[in-house]
Amino acid sequence: MSRPLLLALTTSLLLGLPLAAATAGASTGVAASATTPAPPPAAKTGAPKTLRYAFRVAETAFDPPQITDLYSRTVAANIFDAPLEYAFMARPYQLRTNTAASLPEVSADFKTITVRIKPGIYFADDPAFKGQRRELTAADYVYSLKRHYDPRWKSGALYVLENTRLLGLSELRAALIAAKKPFDYDTEVEGLRALDRYTFQLRFAEPQPRFVHSLADHAAFGAVAREVVEAYQDKIGAHPVGTGPYRLTQWVRSSKIVLERNPNYREVLYDEQPPAGDARLQAIAAQYKGRRLPLNDRVEVSIIEENQPRWLSFLNAEHDMIEEVPYDFAPQAMPNNQLAPNLAKRGIGIERYLRADIAASYFAMENPVVGGYTPEKVALRRAISLAVDVDAEIRLVRRGQAMPAQSPVGPNTWGYDPAFKSEMGEFNRAKARALLDMHGYVDRDGDGWREQPDGSALTLEYTTQPEQEKRQLAELWKKDMDAIGVRIVFKYAKWPENLKASRVGKLMMWGVGWSASVPDADAFLELGYGPNKGQANHARFDLPAYNALHERQRLLPDGPERAALVAQAKKLMVAYMPYKAHVHRVFTDLTHPWVKGYHRNIFARNFWKYVDIDADEQQRRGGP
Repeated sequence: MSRPLLLALTTSLLLGLPLAAATAGASTGVAASATTPAPPPAAKTGAPKTLRYAFRVAETAFDPPQITDLYSRTVAANIFDAPLEYAFMARPYQLRTNTAASLPEVSADFKTITVRIKPGIYFADDPAFKGQRRELTAADYVYSLKRHYDPRWKSGALYVLENTRLLGLSELRAALIAAKKPFDYDTEVEGLRALDRYTFQLRFAEPQPRFVHSLADHAAFGAVAREVVEAYQDKIGAHPVGTGPYRLTQWVRSSKIVLERNPNYREVLYDEQPPAGDARLQAIAAQYKGRRLPLNDRVEVSIIEENQPRWLSFLNAEHDMIEEVPYDFAPQAMPNNQLAPNLAKRGIGIERYLRADIAASYFAMENPVVGGYTPEKVALRRAISLAVDVDAEIRLVRRGQAMPAQSPVGPNTWGYDPAFKSEMGEFNRAKARALLDMHGYVDRDGDGWREQPDGSALTLEYTTQPEQEKRQLAELWKKDMDAIGVRIVFKYAKWPENLKASRVGKLMMWGVGWSASVPDADAFLELGYGPNKGQANHARFDLPAYNALHERQRLLPDGPERAALVAQAKKLMVAYMPYKAHVHRVFTDLTHPWVKGYHRNIFARNFWKYVDIDADEQQRRGGP
């Protein structure tokens, strides 16, 4: 069983203190060769240790700038190396070095960050290197970050980087777009420079107290070699080549992904510091201390979108673990949130955790029916929100595996307040009807459905996916809207299709999940920031007062002043209701007994390297 779910983090974690104070005494957890690549592990006999499980949503591609989904990010995090990573077992969540030789040097005004990387780190072999071993250098990080500014790659992380005001990069991008020229990677800019072979520096126009967390983001800062990109061009998403523990060896799109140990991966030894009092994690840390990573040889990921076959594949030991037990099967797997006796007898392990996330529905603010900032449009969105029975959603569809949300800010982040209550978490159909009546949304023709104030038809169009869970949620939406006399229809399409349509503003409403990659509220406040329209801001909300609050809090170190601004921003999101935040989800992972060392760190997506497979126990218990 995991540690109790955390709802707060220390201010030192998020750099409210100077970096040296925040990280004093932290272990890097790694040991790397200083000048030469570490030798590969000794040859093994028998079948490779293979971790097998399934994603419930199809991947998109494995090129860091082009990644926009959680599942592709998970794969990329195990192929590419960011300078930093999250200590796997540490609580509160802590940053430590990965390819960096030491924790970054951050200036007192939070405007300059200097990163020194370790020598002797090598990319996986690839024909693009023409038979030469290719060392990771500071220039690779400069090039990789610049790729997010290249319009060719349509980076999903560009909005995050542009909001940080890295000196010269946005200006270079804009100038080249205006001149209709390709992006120039060789033009040096003040905000991003390689100072020497192993040192690069970032400089910002404004303070960035929490940017160091981006240095642990494998999608934003995963190191890519220029030769590889130039060799594969537009097919680079199918040819990821990194310095991480794994390399891609097989990919059948939307079906199967296979990664194998990277023979060039440097020597990294297991050295985790578990929380005091957690006997299970302390035993794991002691067992594997000093073992070379990755602990397994191979990872096979299947894509199984429907819940039943994914669940059955785990029960039948076709997969070694199931990530995020489907809601449909939660009563069978964990009645009363305890592992079912029949599964316990099989030695199956359970890991429950509250992710830093929200499940929400958005209203397209530029849509003529549900969008707009006038009183009647705000009243419509508020009424719809008030009519949604979240408790029924949790009980009937999510099977108790969630908690009601009061704002778009998720738990386990700085800025989340468990005492905050708002209308976003209220269920009151009488109040919803009164709001509609007051603002002219009434049934004028007697057909039982309300019309808009101008007499035109009022029909909500809610986009979702065709799998069973989404259809169950749609049934609840239909019941909720019928109860207040609002007609709603549903449009079904695959998730990648909906994502594409959403980014260009073609959907009226869509149910989405959003997970933070850093333990900070800013990851959720980005959802409402006007300049992020078409990226994180799917609702296309653009309120000057909100934008100003967001920009002010982003520049401040953690403390009471910033907390007050975050609270004001949340209240504006509640008042204008561009998003209806439904729930924060509780996830449960199950593992077969031959899976060893499994643990969940919600901010560490590069967790595969810490998972061991006991082949003898696997065979003894009837595994493959």
